[in-house]
Amino acid sequence: METKQIAGALVKAQREFGSALKTSTNPHFKSKYADLAACVEAVIDALNNNSIALMQKTYECNDGVMVETIFIHESGETIECGKLHVPASKHDAQGYGSALTYARRYSLLAATGLAPEDDDGNHATAASFLPQIAKRMEAAITLDQLKKEYSEGLAKLKTDSDKKALIALKDKIKEKIDGSTNS
Repeated sequence: METKQIAGALVKAQREFGSALKTSTNPHFKSKYADLAACVEAVIDALNNNSIALMQKTYECNDGVMVETIFIHESGETIECGKLHVPASKHDAQGYGSALTYARRYSLLAATGLAPEDDDGNHATAASFLPQIAKRMEAAITLDQLKKEYSEGLAKLKTDSDKKALIALKDKIKEKIDGSTNS
């Protein structure tokens, strides 16, 4: 299929894309993120101004949702951006609705090249917090500072192995601080 007209229009549109503003709050991680509405808002005017319609097609799926972002040019040319499967955490209306919103947002982000900060994926990258937490704990010179950094750090970790590693580090640093205050 010919894509010359839509490809040129998409390049022009991409130059006009705004930022996906982080206006929503993830209460679990106390972080801001760009929700689906913010992602659509960042691109829809630029796409439409360049004669491109945005469509997100859903496909039947037993264990979650499947979404594909498609760009349609007024010439009839299309670009299909590939299917994205997201499993539903719960197999009820709320679980599927949440998975659909997530899939639509991430499919759109991938198709347009937008890259706001990850929010939902924090559980997958919690281990990346460990080196940062460890560094702050190792900089503690009092037990109160250590306790503060440990408590804040522990709240960010999700896996038992990361928590065990943090506890072991805390105990090691505590011994070091105790040893220096007893000297």
